[in-house]
Amino acid sequence: MSFYFSDYARRFFVDSTSSSIGFYQNFTGFLKDKITEHFRQAEEIRALRAQNLELERSAALLSAFAYELNNILSDKNSTIYAPEVKLVSALSYVNMGDYNKVWLDFKEFNEDKIYGLIYKGRSAGIVVNKDRKPLGLLQTDPESMFSVFIGENKISGIAKGNNKNIVIKYISQWLNPKVGDEVYTSGLDGIFFGGIPVGKIVEIKEQDLYKSAIVEPDNKIEVPSYLYVVTKEN
Repeated sequence: MSFYFSDYARRFFVDSTSSSIGFYQNFTGFLKDKITEHFRQAEEIRALRAQNLELERSAALLSAFAYELNNILSDKNSTIYAPEVKLVSALSYVNMGDYNKVWLDFKEFNEDKIYGLIYKGRSAGIVVNKDRKPLGLLQTDPESMFSVFIGENKISGIAKGNNKNIVIKYISQWLNPKVGDEVYTSGLDGIFFGGIPVGKIVEIKEQDLYKSAIVEPDNKIEVPSYLYVVTKEN
């Protein structure tokens, strides 16, 4: 009887041990698969983020090339057109409570030049010199100004922030901008290249000597972690 019990106990112990080993092997295999899957997903996310940045850069340049192509087709003597943009990061607000001014990490910054800022293929503001450091003025800031065209007739104007939207002032009375007209950079100021979308006119104000247009920006910017700087506008 004792021999039978001992043999039974031995077989029970062996079977239990085998089951435990099998469970452990299955569990470790499952764990390895999950870890491998996690790292693969993380790598895919990094690749997608890098691809997204490159797509945004391409979108900005594509807008410029499409605009310039129309000019080239009508002017065979046009010079070679090769705009350039550079990815920069936003570091911090200049002052808490003022969300239109940010310090930028821009290593190749030239203190004597004003640069255009692009975000998601659309205008975002300008970069100026402040205490010998690159300061980003988002396009709703009152100090942000750049040259634009309005609509298909290319009515020229200067876009300036008003802390909420963008205002284009001093439009001649005989010109006829309309609500709904698209506004885009003109490329005539040495800041942006031409054809970058800015926004859409939502209101026309009649003055005694001129008209003003209120523009709702295409970009609703809440200080993204990165932007593109126009380092060469043509």
